[in-house]
Amino acid sequence: MPEVLGIIVPVYNEAENIRATLSAIEQKVHTPHSIFIVYDFDEDTTLPVARELQQAGMPIELLRNPVRGVVNAIRTGLTTAGGDYLLVTMADMSDDYDVVDGMCELMSQGYDLVCGSRYARGGRQIGGPPVKKAISRLVGLSLRFLTRLPTCDVTNSFKLYRKSMLEALSVESDGGFEIGMELVVKAHFAGYKVTEIPCTWTDRTEGQSRFRIMKWAPKYLRWYFYAIGKAWHLA
Repeated sequence: MPEVLGIIVPVYNEAENIRATLSAIEQKVHTPHSIFIVYDFDEDTTLPVARELQQAGMPIELLRNPVRGVVNAIRTGLTTAGGDYLLVTMADMSDDYDVVDGMCELMSQGYDLVCGSRYARGGRQIGGPPVKKAISRLVGLSLRFLTRLPTCDVTNSFKLYRKSMLEALSVESDGGFEIGMELVVKAHFAGYKVTEIPCTWTDRTEGQSRFRIMKWAPKYLRWYFYAIGKAWHLA
């Protein structure tokens, strides 16, 4: 069976987590795949571990991000990684690899974007800052109600994209993880098929998160009001 899945892992000094993350991917994801680790600088502590696993036969490719920053790392992965389906996942063991094959199955049925959803029935979130959790839940549920967006967890970065769809959409995000929200909103209003799958998100236990809620909140709000404006225009 040909390789259909490219798994994109943006990293920033994830030496404590990367071995467990990549091992979990290999144990739980049975869809033929390659893993693309996107890094900002050669001194990143993730790289020695990744190279060790690569030499041991794990299907890993290392991609240097030409412009530092989370959003650019994700963009580099989405434009460079091979595979008909592209999954964005974090390196901190927060994402639920048990559902990846199910995400790929949904895409094989004709969906163009599959969102891992903490807030769908059967999904859950373990740990994490309560304020961040409350805000993301409110954003997701309100957008679903106000705009008929077919997911109640638009802010989760754990998403599977059809590559041909990505090639047709422009990316304007310049902050961080809001790129995932932008792509869901744009895909939905462009007529692509979007769905969600329940997943479990678990807060990291090692290393430091790069998420900056105060810094990036205005970036998320941009796409929140973009979606509402689109929905009202079409009403």
